[in-house]
Amino acid sequence: MKIYSKLTLSVLLAASAAMISCSNNDDETPAPPVKASIYERLGGTKMVADPDNSGQMIEQGRLSFRKVVNSAIGLIVADVQSNAAGNLQAHFAPLLAETGTTQSTNIAKLSDNLTDFFSFNTGGTNAVNTYSGLNMVAAHDPAKNPRMGTKSSSADYTKFEGYVGAAANANGVASNTELYTDIVAVLESLRTPIVQK
Repeated sequence: MKIYSKLTLSVLLAASAAMISCSNNDDETPAPPVKASIYERLGGTKMVADPDNSGQMIEQGRLSFRKVVNSAIGLIVADVQSNAAGNLQAHFAPLLAETGTTQSTNIAKLSDNLTDFFSFNTGGTNAVNTYSGLNMVAAHDPAKNPRMGTKSSSADYTKFEGYVGAAANANGVASNTELYTDIVAVLESLRTPIVQK
């Protein structure tokens, strides 16, 4: 009878422990899922063929940023060359004047710098995505950066954001509303240091 009692007692203890642990789990709120970084949602560290450099590989997240940056730069250059009222000519004139009518070298440098900046600050790997440029205040102050033509107003920055939005849309990024909203939040977080007039 002792063996039966010990066995019964063991089963009862095990069942009690299971019930107690189950009831404790019911009281606990599950941790919310961790949201992937913007960089990860743009493709992350997955290596893909670089369409601009035959035979080379690039992280998909970096390539996604570069596509948006290059499209935005194209829209800005078209705006500058339009000579329309309110264009961004005054901001980019020194940069565009550095190489005359081709601008290819300095546009490529600007593209790399912006791609580095956005990739690094949205979760890109440090081994591939490093930003060593000026801070945002200095980079947008003509007194500290001779490649900047004039200080930006809030309207100028809003126009720039519009070009980034159009570039994101052209590259399929805007189709993911949550991702697009997060990118806009990053851009808005930069408004204060960039807008200096």
